[in-house]
Amino acid sequence: MFTPFKASLAISELPEKFTFPFYYDPHPIALLAAKELQDYIENQSDFEHNFGIESGKEGLVIGKMFGVLVVQNKNGELGYLSAFSGKLAKGNHHERFVPPVFDILLEDGFFRTQEDIISAINHEIERLENEPEYLIQLEEEKLINSTIQNELLEIKSEIKKNKTQRDLLRNTYQNQLSTKEINQDTYEQLLQELVKKSLKESYYLKDRTQASKIAIEESKGKTQFFKDKIDTLKEERKVKSAACQQEIFDHYYFLNKLGDQKSLGTIFQATEAQKPPAGAGECAAPKLLQYAFLHHLKPIALAEFWWGQSPSSEIKKHGQFYPACRGKCEPILGHMLEGIEMDENPMLTNPALGKELQIIFEDEYLSIVNKPAEFLSVPGKNISDSVYERVRTLYPNATGPLIVHRLDMSTSGLMLIAKTKEIHKHLQSQFLKRTVKKRYIALLDGIVKIPSGEINLPLRVDLDDRPRQLVCYDYGKTALTHFETIDTKKRQTKVFFYPVTGRTHQLRVHAAHPLGLNTPIVGDDLYGTKGERLHLHAESITFRHPVSKEVVTFQVDAEF
Repeated sequence: MFTPFKASLAISELPEKFTFPFYYDPHPIALLAAKELQDYIENQSDFEHNFGIESGKEGLVIGKMFGVLVVQNKNGELGYLSAFSGKLAKGNHHERFVPPVFDILLEDGFFRTQEDIISAINHEIERLENEPEYLIQLEEEKLINSTIQNELLEIKSEIKKNKTQRDLLRNTYQNQLSTKEINQDTYEQLLQELVKKSLKESYYLKDRTQASKIAIEESKGKTQFFKDKIDTLKEERKVKSAACQQEIFDHYYFLNKLGDQKSLGTIFQATEAQKPPAGAGECAAPKLLQYAFLHHLKPIALAEFWWGQSPSSEIKKHGQFYPACRGKCEPILGHMLEGIEMDENPMLTNPALGKELQIIFEDEYLSIVNKPAEFLSVPGKNISDSVYERVRTLYPNATGPLIVHRLDMSTSGLMLIAKTKEIHKHLQSQFLKRTVKKRYIALLDGIVKIPSGEINLPLRVDLDDRPRQLVCYDYGKTALTHFETIDTKKRQTKVFFYPVTGRTHQLRVHAAHPLGLNTPIVGDDLYGTKGERLHLHAESITFRHPVSKEVVTFQVDAEF
């Protein structure tokens, strides 16, 4: 699996520290390894896989994440290892690629054995659920239940109609008593007759309801034999599946440089979920490091790239490099990289250091600030410096939450600050009613030919790779953006965005997603290509002043 570089390389070209896998620019030596692997993928004949980049190619389109790990062997020779995430061409083993850390597809492995047992249970459940006698009895049960329910509805309807008539009679008797058409004794006798009729109907309904329950239970009893057997098999399947999953967790071991090994289950016990997500350990990075440690190869640099068509929910660009996912890989790599000196974690460095927060407008009620790019709106997990902390220092006597709305850390532009709790509540109400108008300007990395329109793609967080967002029609929240094309130069397009909703990364995803503008924002390190900065700026905001009631607009042009 060790692939020597085609060209000779000098040791001086090596990086001083190993790649920090969750946010990095690929080192030139890793880029060289990736280029050689990409050339191989394009020209190989070892496997058949439809990545969705060749028109007319047969087979299900599945893009794939690949990884390269530059390593040095005991002889000081440089080379690299290659890996893919998950399976490739329906298999785990292919020429040139390292094997999985734990191969559940081995013919004689316990997973295959348990899979056969669970499959047999599934077949038996399916057979019982389609047994002719069971299906006939289910239809009879359904018919009896429907007939009884209709009968009870008719009885209740009749009782309701009779009650209305009795109420009318009571009013009539009351009038007759008042006009002395009947005496008190007759009046009370008539009322008693009405009560008797009401009780008779009530008892009748009670009897019919009880009889109905007995009839329904009797009809259910005819199908209960099958239902009990099916439920027993389903419980057996559940127990065996859980045991099989736990067996995998307990025997799925990961090494590190120090020779320590931990199981998948142990690694994830320390996480909030306390159990591994689906597919944990099958990404390229853990496979590469595991092979390197097993074969005493020194890790030098890591890079992972996407190859093929983007999934429908995520945004993955063909040939683009991406960091390791956090949900699946961060706990595993935290163990595997123990003892290896890595590049600095940029997420621990204050991005706002040396940057000023410009006050555009203020009065005794509110203020407007111009937030620089790479500046947190509110304190983060590791860094407290933010717009909130700055304005809290600036306005020590202010009450309430201060921050009325947020901007992504990478987005620059106007933010509204409330100095009192009452003003904050008033301004937030305008946001909730969507009467606040915002305009963003963005520079897109490509040509957009549509002059204007709207993008309506629901969004939710990627649970395996926060803070990335996914397009999800099942669980996503509504996200609506209007856009207007302004100018096109040097294969870049300047646009105005008018967000109707305010979801996390909404404009970034709507710009980059194939069902949106399919053109990422320049400098977008999550959904496009990393650059000096994200070219997205909240340039104007319009709202009604809570005190003067005047509609006001503020605007600050983008620096890009």
